[in-house]
Amino acid sequence: MTLVPLPSPAASTVGATPQSVGGTVAGRTFATTTVLTAPSENGGRQRVWVPLLDGTERVGVMAMSFDGADVGKRTIEVCERYAHLVAMLVVTKGMYSDLFDVVRRRKPATIAAELAWTLAPPLLFATDGLSVAGVLEPCYDNGGDALDYAVNGRTLHVGVFDAMGHGLAAVGVAAFAISAYRNSRRRGCDLLETHAAMDQAVEQQFPDRRFVTALIAELNLDSGALKWVSAGHPPPLLIRDTRHARTLNGQPATPLGSGVGASPPTVWQTSLEPGDLLLFYTDGVTDARDQDGERFGADGLRRFIEREASAGQPAPETLRRLREALVGHEHGRFADDATAVLVEWRRDSERTLMPQTVL
Repeated sequence: MTLVPLPSPAASTVGATPQSVGGTVAGRTFATTTVLTAPSENGGRQRVWVPLLDGTERVGVMAMSFDGADVGKRTIEVCERYAHLVAMLVVTKGMYSDLFDVVRRRKPATIAAELAWTLAPPLLFATDGLSVAGVLEPCYDNGGDALDYAVNGRTLHVGVFDAMGHGLAAVGVAAFAISAYRNSRRRGCDLLETHAAMDQAVEQQFPDRRFVTALIAELNLDSGALKWVSAGHPPPLLIRDTRHARTLNGQPATPLGSGVGASPPTVWQTSLEPGDLLLFYTDGVTDARDQDGERFGADGLRRFIEREASAGQPAPETLRRLREALVGHEHGRFADDATAVLVEWRRDSERTLMPQTVL
C-alpha cells in the first residue's frame, strides 16, 4: 500500500513523492493513526505528520512544517483540528469530483470493479465497543464479491456475498442480492425473511440459475448475542482471548437463486465474550495460492488472524496486513475475488483508531 501526494504546485515545490505504508514516517502515521514529528529534509524545520480521519476511516495523512526544533502541544492540537477539517473536505468534495479517486488509482479499473466499489460501504466504522473493517480484492478487477453492514440502534447487521463467476455479470447478480438485503433490513425483517427476499430476488431476475453464496448476521451490541444464516458460504471464524481461532460451524443452506431448496435456511446462534473478534470471508481468501501452488487455506487464515490478534493490531490494520499477505501469495494478482469483514466487540480497539500523539 502506498500513500500518494495530491497534485498541486506546493507538492511539487517541496518534492512530495509517494510514501510506502511500511518503513516511512508517513506510513507509520497512517497505520497507527499517530501524530508524529520528525526533522524536515533540510534539517532546519520540524515536520508534523497527522492522520486524516473521517470519523475513524483513514483517508490519508498530511504533513506540516514549522520553524525551530520543538513543536509545542498547542500547535499539535491545532494541527489535529485542521487535519479533521481537511479530511472532511476530502470526503465531501469527493462526492462531486473524481480527483481523489483518480489520484488513488495505480492502474485502470474494470467496469465491474466500478460497480462493486459503488455498492461497498466505508471499509471502516467504529463506535464505543465496536469496530468493523472490510477488504475487497482485487481492487481494480473485483467482479462478484460484495460486503455490507449497518448499525441500527444496538444491533450490527453484516453480510458477505460471493456471486457465481467473475466480471460485470457476476457483480450484477451480487448487486441484486445486496439490494434485497438492504431493503429487507430497512423494513425490519428478520434473518429468515431477509434470506427469502434475497433468494427470490436473485432467482426471479436471473432465471439462468446464476447464484450467490452469502452469509448474513446480526450482533446484539449489548449482550454479544450473535445470529447468522449461511447460504452456501464459508463459516465465520471466532477469535477468542486474542489467540484461539475456531470455526463457527453450522449447516449452510443452498446458495441464493440456485432454485434448489434441499437445504432450508437455519438461524445459528452463539454468544460473544468481550474482546472477541469475528471474521467473515469469501473463499477467495482461503483459495489464494503461492508460487508453488499451495493454498493459503483455512489453517493459514487461522494462524494469520491469531498472530495479528495477539499483536494487538486494530481491525483495519489486520486486514491491511491480510491483503499484503494474499498479494504476496498471488504475486500481485488473484485467481478469485477475496473479501473479508473483521468485527471486534468490546475490545477497546476503537480507541486506537483515534489520533495519538508522539512528540
